[in-house]
Amino acid sequence: MHPLIAILFPLSQSSWRANRSTLSGYFLAGRSIAWWPIGASLFASSEGSGLFIGLAGTGAAGGIAVAGFEWNATYVLLALAWVFVPVYVSSGILTMPEYLQKRFGGERIRMYLSSLSLLLSVFTKISTDLYSGALFVQVCLGWNLYLSTVLMLLVTAIYTIAGGLTAVIYTDALQTLIMVIGAVILTATAFHEIGGHPNLEEAYLSAVPSKTIPNTTCHLPRPDAMHLFRDPLSGDLPWTGMTFGLSVLATWYWCTDQVIVQRSLSAKSLNHAKGGSILASYLKMLPMVLIVMPGMISRILYPDDVGCVDPGECARICGSEVGCSNIAYPKLVMELMPSGLRGLMIAVMMAALMSSLTSVFNSSSALFTMDIWRKVRRGATEKELLAVGRYGGAPRATGGCLDV
Repeated sequence: MHPLIAILFPLSQSSWRANRSTLSGYFLAGRSIAWWPIGASLFASSEGSGLFIGLAGTGAAGGIAVAGFEWNATYVLLALAWVFVPVYVSSGILTMPEYLQKRFGGERIRMYLSSLSLLLSVFTKISTDLYSGALFVQVCLGWNLYLSTVLMLLVTAIYTIAGGLTAVIYTDALQTLIMVIGAVILTATAFHEIGGHPNLEEAYLSAVPSKTIPNTTCHLPRPDAMHLFRDPLSGDLPWTGMTFGLSVLATWYWCTDQVIVQRSLSAKSLNHAKGGSILASYLKMLPMVLIVMPGMISRILYPDDVGCVDPGECARICGSEVGCSNIAYPKLVMELMPSGLRGLMIAVMMAALMSSLTSVFNSSSALFTMDIWRKVRRGATEKELLAVGRYGGAPRATGGCLDV
């Protein structure tokens, strides 16, 4: 048997095992998911193609401090499982706006939060991930940007509609494996090119483009590039904000966002929810080495492209006058990897994109169906609600595509 089939077959069996003919079965996978798919899905849902592009690009521009956004999640994820999920489970909720209604009373707050979440998912999550993924495909394969966007939407929509949250979670688990393996190979290759980790700091601080802007220092790498905790007054990412301010934002995202909470609510028990959070916490430590540092290496190897500062030169290289650091990861893939492994890295980016998109689609469908449609159609049957949940994601996907 082909090894890929050996992996996919049990996953597909698990995908169909849950009862998808009920709302709980479709949106919460029948509360039957084990800890390891939950942990992998929590990680994959947050590691979209936009994060690969953004983290590597910010690493190329400013060093390792941006990894604080990832590491901050390691302890907030534990708060999710030990503090928040027990409350959500005891409340018997399916969506976060539903919890607010039960906690504070009234339906307006539920409708308001659901509507706001749906708008944000279209204009921030879906459109950003689609653009980043399509940009990567365009750079690597030369495909039309909008054609790439439409194809990715079609593929993700098919298995999200067919399998519900169960299919999304188990697909995320497989895609997490693909992402980690591909990123490890690229990282090892990149470090080999610069002679290993000990040379990273010195080489990065010397990565200056040949064409600079006179009487400015914008072409120089930050001297604190290898500092995770930066000066609270002069640092671009001050340690005070990254430690205290970011924790507030991280608590909102990891403990109250529908995309994340929905995965923990699908656990077969609280212990499995806790195990999933622990696994995700460990996985969130990886982007520092697997994404941020390769972005820095990309600037070292290609300072004239990734580190360009002259507006005209940047426009020629990447079409943006404000800089080309966002091409750091695709540039590394295209220049360092041989043809076969280049295909693997394209699969990595597609896995990252599809994981985040399917997560948003399924969670948005839950919000629209349970918090808005059921309010509009008070007499709707469960069969009708399931149909709305399955096919109601099409308008949001179209909106995200148009926003690109």
